Formats: sequence, structure tokens, C-alpha cells
Amino acid sequence: MRKIVTILVFLAAGFWANAQYAGFIPVKDMDKFKVAFALAAQKTNSIKSDFVQEKVLSMLSEKIISKGRFWFKKDNRVRMEYYHPYQYLMILNKDKVYVKDGQKENKISTRSNKMFQQINKIMVDCMQGTTLNNTDFKTRVFENKNNSLVELVPVTKGLKELFKAITVTIDNKDFSVSVIEMQELSGDNTIIRFLNKNLNADIQDMLFFIK
Repeated sequence: MRKIVTILVFLAAGFWANAQYAGFIPVKDMDKFKVAFALAAQKTNSIKSDFVQEKVLSMLSEKIISKGRFWFKKDNRVRMEYYHPYQYLMILNKDKVYVKDGQKENKISTRSNKMFQQINKIMVDCMQGTTLNNTDFKTRVFENKNNSLVELVPVTKGLKELFKAITVTIDNKDFSVSVIEMQELSGDNTIIRFLNKNLNADIQDMLFFIK
């Protein structure tokens, strides 16, 4: 269950001065950034991308590297497919979640789970470009020449029990998400990098079908 929640938080994010953000300064015009972010999200109907996930466990010195493919299509449909070093599939279709881990399958309704309701709200806000208006987080935005960085610090009890902070790096050219980093209370750290992004790609609805 925790694994599913972690992935969903990353989708929501996703898609977002402190010494820890080397090379970034506080955004100069927050209103301008909000408008541009929201406008870009409105123009983005679908996203197809590869991703590389780097997991650093507090109890281990080595990193766990995973690779996969990511699809998003309005409204609120996401497919994440891991293919290395293991096979793992998650489909989010509006208020339904389908997970296949090896031979095990699981279906979850976000309506019956308050945590998944929160995660779903974060994802919707991200895709609609309204993440900065989400009162579940305290937000700060930083920038440099090529990227913007959104820091999301949970303020609600449920999310504070999972994460210290979530940071999202956004490409200033098209306001698409390039990197998501999740800092968990356990000390674990997850970084997901999106590669070969194709915005407004032609994606078949069947990829998001849940029986």
C-alpha cells in the first residue's frame, strides 16, 4: 500500500532561498509563474515519457535504480509501467486505481480511501496547473535560467506522516516536469527523472482501461 501511495504522490506532483537548492534563487514574479504554469497545463492534453527512478534507502548505502514508461491523458488518466529490474504496472483512471505486481492484481477506489482522495487531488492540481493553490502544502518556488523548482511541504496530518517534502523541477521551455524528488520521514529518498518527453502525443484510451 505504501508503495502505491508513493507512486501516486509522485504522479501528482505530479507533474513542481534555501542552501539545499544550489543554483536556484526565489522566483522573481510568482503571479507570472502561476499564470504561465496554468496556461501550459491547459494546453497539455497528454504526455508520453520514459523515466528513471533512483531510490536511496536509509538502511542501505547503495541506490536502487528502476526504469519504466509513463503515460498521461486528460482527464486524470495515468499509466506507469516499470520494466527494469522488475515488472510493475499501475493505472489510475479518475477515481479508480489498478496495480499489478508480478502475478498479484489489486483494484482500489479513491472514494473509499481518504489518503487516496488526497493523493488524487494533488495529481489533479498538478495536471491542471493549480498545484500552488493546494492548501495541503506550504509551497515555495525557485528558479534559474533553465528550470523552476517547486517545494511542497505537507501541512496535513496524513501527508506529514509520509513525507518531509516533495520538490518538482520544471523545464522553463514548456513547463513540463523533469525531476521529482520525495523525501520520506523514514529517511528514504526517491528521485524520478523524466526522459524523452513527448507532449500532446497520440495515446490510445485502452492503455488506461480498468475492468
